[in-house]
Amino acid sequence: MFMSLGHGITDIDTEQIVEIANGELVTANIISINKGEKGKPGEIRGTIDNGYEIGDIYKNTNFGVYGTLKNTKYLSIDTSKEMEVATREEIQEGEATILCQLDNSGPKEYKIEIEKIYISNNEDNKSMLIKITDESLIEKTGGIIQGMSGAPIMQNGKFIGAITNVLVNDPTQGYAIFGDVMIKQMREI
Repeated sequence: MFMSLGHGITDIDTEQIVEIANGELVTANIISINKGEKGKPGEIRGTIDNGYEIGDIYKNTNFGVYGTLKNTKYLSIDTSKEMEVATREEIQEGEATILCQLDNSGPKEYKIEIEKIYISNNEDNKSMLIKITDESLIEKTGGIIQGMSGAPIMQNGKFIGAITNVLVNDPTQGYAIFGDVMIKQMREI
């Protein structure tokens, strides 16, 4: 089973969650990056042409997309890097890292700051206010851009959550969902 994004896929016109009866999870190739700037979110552009089917999608919710993996040979999964999911009480304001893939050479780790923790938030995917601090990531993307949703956040050797939103007026800032909320939602599906 997998969960991705940390937010649902919405209809561009109605802004409503798209009902999904079933779908396919496929690999993609990154083509380019449009850098984010104040008032204009950037994006990672890719294609699924010649992509490989790696799983099935069966649910789309406000907290993410859910499904099952069935063909992982096309994924670069390193099981030696599995980590525990932190409880929200373990998360601290301060330095953390994200794992993000910006080209076809694989994911890389980048520095961020956890600026504020909304410890009692169980209602939506805005559990933490985060800021990109890694200069190389800011140089490439301007901060958080579309296509980075679901990028895992780690702190003290544990998975603490995933990026969900960018603040349009400051692309270096955005929101993230707690990892424990993601796990709880996945168990309820």
